[in-house]
Amino acid sequence: MTQFPFSAIVAMDDMRLALILNAISPAIGGVLVRGEKGTAKSTAVRALTTVLPPVEVIEGCRFSCSPSAPDPQCPDGPHPAGAAVATAAQLRPTRLVELPVGATEDRLTGSLDVGRALTEGVTSFQPGLLAAAHRGVLYVDEVNLLHDHLVDLLLDAAALGTSYVERDGVSVQHAARFLLVGTMNPEEGELRPQLLDRFGLTVEAAAPRDPAARAEVVRRRIAFDADPAAFAARFASAEAEVADSIAMARARLAAVVVDDAALEQIAAVCTSFGVDGLRADIVIARAAAAHAAWRGAAAVTREDIRAASRLALPHRRRRNPFDAPGLDEQQLDDALGHEPDGGPDDEPDPQPPGSGPTEDGAMTGPPRSPGERQPGRESVQPAGATFRARRLEVPGKGQGTAGRRSRAYTDGGHTVGAHPPRSAPRDVHLTATLMASAPHQIRRGRTGPGLVLERGDLRERRREGRESNLVLFLVDASGSMAARRRMEAVKGAVLSLLLDAYQRRDKVGLICFRGPGAQLLLPPTSSVDAAASRLESMPTGGQTPLAAGLAEAHATVLRERLRDPLRRPLLVVVTDGRHTAGGEPDAVALRLRRDGVAAVVVDCEAGPVRLGLAGVLARNLGAFHLGLHELSAGALAGSVRAFSVGAYRRDPSYWEVPREVA
Repeated sequence: MTQFPFSAIVAMDDMRLALILNAISPAIGGVLVRGEKGTAKSTAVRALTTVLPPVEVIEGCRFSCSPSAPDPQCPDGPHPAGAAVATAAQLRPTRLVELPVGATEDRLTGSLDVGRALTEGVTSFQPGLLAAAHRGVLYVDEVNLLHDHLVDLLLDAAALGTSYVERDGVSVQHAARFLLVGTMNPEEGELRPQLLDRFGLTVEAAAPRDPAARAEVVRRRIAFDADPAAFAARFASAEAEVADSIAMARARLAAVVVDDAALEQIAAVCTSFGVDGLRADIVIARAAAAHAAWRGAAAVTREDIRAASRLALPHRRRRNPFDAPGLDEQQLDDALGHEPDGGPDDEPDPQPPGSGPTEDGAMTGPPRSPGERQPGRESVQPAGATFRARRLEVPGKGQGTAGRRSRAYTDGGHTVGAHPPRSAPRDVHLTATLMASAPHQIRRGRTGPGLVLERGDLRERRREGRESNLVLFLVDASGSMAARRRMEAVKGAVLSLLLDAYQRRDKVGLICFRGPGAQLLLPPTSSVDAAASRLESMPTGGQTPLAAGLAEAHATVLRERLRDPLRRPLLVVVTDGRHTAGGEPDAVALRLRRDGVAAVVVDCEAGPVRLGLAGVLARNLGAFHLGLHELSAGALAGSVRAFSVGAYRRDPSYWEVPREVA
């Protein structure tokens, strides 16, 4: 299959440079490409292999050992030495190995060859994707959706250059040195900070804003789709030039000098940006050396350090997921101790995210004080301080999407038992299978070293891990709720739980109701960047259409059930219970209860005369009821956890649907 030429990619200079530097020096630690959908992330990664030099391997070695320096721990070794190696060597193109998001741990690291173990009675190791990627490129598309335990294994192997497998009676280690490339769309969720730091370089991929450049992208894509071979031939000379440059840079890399002055500049840059740890210093030093080799220089200069810092620091300066990745280049120039390289043609920085009009056209601005609220007018209240939220955990064991919150039976995680497969076995539990077949061997007439198996002997692993949940906030943003302190507390709680959800792979959604109806401000998501901007711009004021808010929450939960029927939701309603528009809320609340939607009602009613409407709503929802004095951000999160862990167990009858709606 003809790949799109690497040299034919329009713009994307940072992404191409980051990939080339890692191709020159895989010790840099890989590349993470962040970008919106449709920005040629996957195209660029797959095109990289067309300009990488071929590798020489020992023929027949499943682990791609080099004839000049075979791995002494290679499971296929020991390999011949001297002249015998030359006769067994072969040249092949650099491999691109793709790791699917749904891969299992066995597929990644390798495992016991079950077929040979059961039929021949021998222990044999079946290599995984890490072995296939040795001396090549390992590509993980949507790396932010990869299970955490797989990411840990992957990054450990990338850092050590060796894969260790200790499982199923197999103890194997083999070389696993590869160029790691991950791509992700931030709208679908972020990587954990400790995992983000493990990638050497990161780049932002965005579609060009220049109409001429965009037109050229489309023009080249259409030409490639029409005749891939002819299009590739157009760029053959450019591809050969890039490939030769990478090969020459690899050859001169070991001779590039990184002197003490360069190391002190690197340390000054990392100190200036307040980077934690020393991994950034090491990555910048390696990337700067690769950049110097790419330029054909003999020593690292300020230019190389600056180029490496622009790629190595943006994702390391983030203190929390609400911080947008980026780098102040003026600060970088100051840290390097020289005047900026820019001139009069430098363009000003783009407008920062979150400034200007919101998606619905409303302008953000300074908040009104509580006494300034007026009927029919809207304002935007700031969010309160965030806090460390407790874990929301649903009792029992579910079967939802893998995450880091509630206990569940998942495809990943640790083995807790075995069971007969309900269909074709996918994850055979070898020990349990052998134990099931052992008592029947004499009766089945076994005579050789292998086992006589029947289909009924097969056992599949039962794995226990963690699942993610959906926490859906329904917030009364009407005039009666627009008091500044209340909305600050509510926004602070939502942001805090969203931050916790980011770390635990939960989904969080936000609905507000005010004026004539309800609005889904934040569809269920794990993207903290989108969530922060929506919460900051949430308007308040107007009438109170509580029934419309409950109906929107019900519709949102039903849509999520269609997408993922195993994800369990928790509805958190923040209201004083009043309803001045849109009809009575009782019928909608009872429908939510009938459909088994667990809920919490936070009662925000205040004043000397209280109607207790939020309590009535809680009863109709079958919900846990909180008072206004418990609305502080910390109390709200703790109450949600207390409810989700055990409230329904204290009084099971509280969850029974009334007879009139059963």
